[in-house]
Amino acid sequence: MADGCSGLDSYEEEMDDDSSSDCEITIKATKRKQKPMPGLQPPKIARLEAAPGVMSSPTPSPLDSSLREEDEEEEQQQRSPGTRRQATPRPAAIENKRNQGISSKDIYDAVCSGKSAMVAVVDEWLDVYKQSREAGLLVLINFIVVSCGCKGVVTRDMFDTMNNAEIISLLTRDFDEDKAPYPLCTPGPQLKRVKAGLCEFTRVLVNSCRNSLIYDEYLFPSLLALLTGMSDSQVRAFRHTSTLFAMKLMTGMVDATVSVLVQQQTTKRQLDMENSKSLQDRAPDRLEGLQAAVGELRENRAELSSMMNGTFRGVFVHRYRDLLPEIRAICIVELGVWLKTDPEDFLNDSCLKYLGWMLHDKQRPVRLQCVCALQSLYEEQEFIGRLELFTGRFKERMLSMVLDKEPDVAVETVNLLLLIQQRTEEGLSEDECGIMYPLVYASHRGLAAAAGGFLYNKLKCMIANCNQEDGLRDNAAFFHILISFYIQSEVHDHGAYLVDSLWGVAGSELRDWETMTALLLQDDGLNYEEEGVLVELMMCTIIQAAQGLPPAGRTRGKKILNMKEKKLQEQDRRRITTHFIPLLPQLLAKYSADAGKVSRLLKAPSYFDLEMYASTARLEKSLDLLLSQVCGIVSKHAEAAVLEACADLVGTLCSGCYTFSSRAHLAFSQLLDGLTECFSTYLSDLLQGTADDNDVYNAAIALKRIAALGSVRDPTGLKLFDSCVELLKSRLESRELDEELMVSALRFAAFHLMWAKVNAVNSPPAEAELNRLKRQVRLFCRVCQNCLSLDQADIRDQAFELLCDLLLLYSRISGSPQSVLQTLVLPPSDSLRSEMAGFLVDYIFSDTDADLNAGGEEDMKTILLLQRKRNQLAGYCKLVIFGVLDLSAATDVFKHYSKYFKDFGDIIKETLSKSKLISPVQSAKTVCLTLQQMFSEIPAEDRSRQNLYEINDLAKRLAMNFGVDLHHVRRPLVALHMDGIGFAFRDPQEGEGRSPNVAFLEILSDFSFKLLPPDRVQLTEFLNSKCPTAALSWPSVRMYQRSLEDRLAKPRKLDKGSRAVSSHETPVAKVRKLAPQGSWLDSSSLQSGLPTPALTSTIQRQPALQLITGKPAAASSASSDLAEPEPESEDEFSGLPIRKVKPTSHRQPLFIKSNPSLSYRDVNSKFTLLSLIEDDEEDGREDPESEDSGSDSYTLPSTRHLSSNVLDELFD
Repeated sequence: MADGCSGLDSYEEEMDDDSSSDCEITIKATKRKQKPMPGLQPPKIARLEAAPGVMSSPTPSPLDSSLREEDEEEEQQQRSPGTRRQATPRPAAIENKRNQGISSKDIYDAVCSGKSAMVAVVDEWLDVYKQSREAGLLVLINFIVVSCGCKGVVTRDMFDTMNNAEIISLLTRDFDEDKAPYPLCTPGPQLKRVKAGLCEFTRVLVNSCRNSLIYDEYLFPSLLALLTGMSDSQVRAFRHTSTLFAMKLMTGMVDATVSVLVQQQTTKRQLDMENSKSLQDRAPDRLEGLQAAVGELRENRAELSSMMNGTFRGVFVHRYRDLLPEIRAICIVELGVWLKTDPEDFLNDSCLKYLGWMLHDKQRPVRLQCVCALQSLYEEQEFIGRLELFTGRFKERMLSMVLDKEPDVAVETVNLLLLIQQRTEEGLSEDECGIMYPLVYASHRGLAAAAGGFLYNKLKCMIANCNQEDGLRDNAAFFHILISFYIQSEVHDHGAYLVDSLWGVAGSELRDWETMTALLLQDDGLNYEEEGVLVELMMCTIIQAAQGLPPAGRTRGKKILNMKEKKLQEQDRRRITTHFIPLLPQLLAKYSADAGKVSRLLKAPSYFDLEMYASTARLEKSLDLLLSQVCGIVSKHAEAAVLEACADLVGTLCSGCYTFSSRAHLAFSQLLDGLTECFSTYLSDLLQGTADDNDVYNAAIALKRIAALGSVRDPTGLKLFDSCVELLKSRLESRELDEELMVSALRFAAFHLMWAKVNAVNSPPAEAELNRLKRQVRLFCRVCQNCLSLDQADIRDQAFELLCDLLLLYSRISGSPQSVLQTLVLPPSDSLRSEMAGFLVDYIFSDTDADLNAGGEEDMKTILLLQRKRNQLAGYCKLVIFGVLDLSAATDVFKHYSKYFKDFGDIIKETLSKSKLISPVQSAKTVCLTLQQMFSEIPAEDRSRQNLYEINDLAKRLAMNFGVDLHHVRRPLVALHMDGIGFAFRDPQEGEGRSPNVAFLEILSDFSFKLLPPDRVQLTEFLNSKCPTAALSWPSVRMYQRSLEDRLAKPRKLDKGSRAVSSHETPVAKVRKLAPQGSWLDSSSLQSGLPTPALTSTIQRQPALQLITGKPAAASSASSDLAEPEPESEDEFSGLPIRKVKPTSHRQPLFIKSNPSLSYRDVNSKFTLLSLIEDDEEDGREDPESEDSGSDSYTLPSTRHLSSNVLDELFD
């Protein structure tokens, strides 16, 4: 075969000569040959008289070079006795029998049903063709026409008197593409069944004809000529269907070519063996038969190659750049099959260039099929040498596609790069590998798993080297390298995501808890930082094995485990329990002074099978050791994370469902008694104000530990509530505000009241006890109300959160219907409502960035502050939703919906939705009241349109929350408008002018587009009754009146006019929509010049991770056959503006190191995780060409606690 460069040069010359024919139907416009007279030998039909402008070029295709290497003398040998001739006319009896054969409609029904045996269908058609090949071909042609969805029929007269171009033109005039979708674009499962049936029919047809009819120089040349002409049609259905048929026929011919080549090589070897014999031993008859067989096989291969060349040039070369992505995908899929099936003819740079070019396609299916086709090639080791030039030219593009905006394309690209790393000698450099390492933290689980497979392959290579140098065990070396990667990646607090990424490929290593604990218990095995990382990874593997669920952010709905997964999960749980029960006390003892490690280790028993503690005496001893260690940790630490972990473990071990719970109760009761005694020692000095700083600190720490345990154990028996309230009151009076002491006192007092309410519901106490509890609740609420105005943020925030919880717990909705408990209902006072509303304005709806700059804190502190504000706002909204506060109290929340949409939009939107369920009309009036309050805050002299912009923006957002069911929102909207009109024309107060609020009608007009015509009429009458006659001409009133006008008449007129314009007597080709400016099909130039195609980037834009740089792709022109021009180049891959991949720096050769500009701690990248749900209108405003542009980058999982639904977590 000729080399790749010469093949491309000749191909480019051929494209220059033939580009002018791209937009024309290039079927040879000659009449069909009439049947020869009986008894006469007709001349041989020229092969594939389809597109002379494309296929008659003397320039060789990639398939011609192998044929030119054949011996010319053997090519001129006479055809064997099996030479095919023209069919002679058949008698009338046979014609009548033929008319009873299978029809095109029968074939189509059998193909679409998917229930018929395709071999039987093809055999029936072959019977018709053997009786009359013209009739058989006509049936096949009409089957193709029916498959296009065309109602036209190719008659025998048309077939005999018209050429292909005229037939296609006539069918085009009869085809109404707008009436119904054609079969290959039918939505639903029918599409898959039809496409599979058409492909199967084509495959069986070629297989049935591969030994005879494929060489009759009539059936396949005529069929391919028609398909080539239809593939150039402007009718999408013709182009799509004919391309599918042509490409599948081409695939069948490629298979037949490979089979003929194998037979030719076998026969050639037999001929050479016969020629090597002496003259006496030769068999002349056998020798002559072998020579004839070799010549016939060579001629058959030449005939197949001729048809494949015509199909490749006439169909593939034009349709691989078609406007329709489905057509481009079909071409790429079949090209991948040809490359793998017949590498001798196709696996060269002349054909590989198409895969490289289409890696830049804008549409996901095309890029995906390109990557999948390349995977099948790189899987074959013998193809690697032929792919060397391609790999060098397009590696950068493949590296950039790991950040493709479509996750499935990125997943397959990572798998492709893994094959390149494994199969090629050069592989990937360390900088190139570093591009894929951060993807193990991606939120898309499939992409993360693919990146985990790539990382695992790299780790295994390094493990082999480590074992040779250090003599470590495989798993020990694995954990050393994994720890090093985790530290160097500098993406901490995401161990669960790294473990989940590696779980599928490295599950056996990650389940090796014996090696992990052995490394942790060694004295000199790991340094301090490595021990912390290993503890985190070990706990992540325990959670992954015990729960069998991905971490938050990677799950799509609730996963249901099958029986096999449940069985494996139970086995892992037993292994974890058996291994860690004796070792956990040792680990806690070793790391008892380290708050971070201890807080993680204390979570392990939650995933044990705790019943095993009571199975043997040895395990009961381990339980005593564990209880002792937990009590010691509580006595040592005062960090909130450690105390919370201890409290969770205490609640688990003290659960009544376990037989050993009494021993846990005893141990922790003794601990609480000791802490209470410690706190009581300092209490008198604290109340008298004589305690020094050391006493205050010790009392605060003791009370903090008691409050932490009080969240899971009933603290009412400690009798500390009155002491804590007196302590809070004395501190507030003296203004000696120790934050830790007061926060602990607030928490303990609140837990006391919560447990008292639970006890009262379970066993109603005496009336005196209820009155005492009622006084305690009111006293504590007054103390918390006084704390809301303090400057200390911790005290103020804790008081607000506890107030929200207690008001909800002691509200009417939670009160028992029993009369004896009704005295506990706590309605908030007016002053408390006012204080809580002021807290929202002053401390929640405030600028987060300003808080950050004022305090000089880090970005992570800002995120934690935002999370705390979200929790506080959710607590307040729950009071509104559950009826503790009136709906009117929600105005303080709704008025910030637009300004703070990024931070709190999802919470406010959920509150709006819940309020509509409570009372739709009252909810709408609350929305109107919100706008009225904002309008009233603006001075009358400043109420210009520019100053009302913020209110107008809020009104538009609130209007979109009314939904799309206009009949359902009629009453709420009418009530809103009536309230708004009444506010606009209210009586002026002293010092105000006439109708001071009339400008409010401009804001109210933003809600008019959802009104139904009867409501518009009603509101117009109401407006006229309220509005003074002189005010009807004011701009605001006129603007509101125009918004109430029925706008449905004008669109009807336009629609009628548009139908009149589009109607026509003579059917014409469907006008295609032009691609937008800057796209790859933004010109309909018919010039013959073929510029380089725009290599549009499909990489996701990301502000934090800039791996790709490059210039914007220039616009290119498209020929009128809706195809993308093909690049011109002197070699196969030059002249391609491929985007460069900027390698990131590394701390060590293996792993990527984050630079400051792409720090994962960037607050903006973190806030993308808090992006809120856009309303319906904003979703509709998205760029219609959004799929052509990159979306947000793959963000790292949030460091804050996430559930599967954040709103459920907040409102639970």
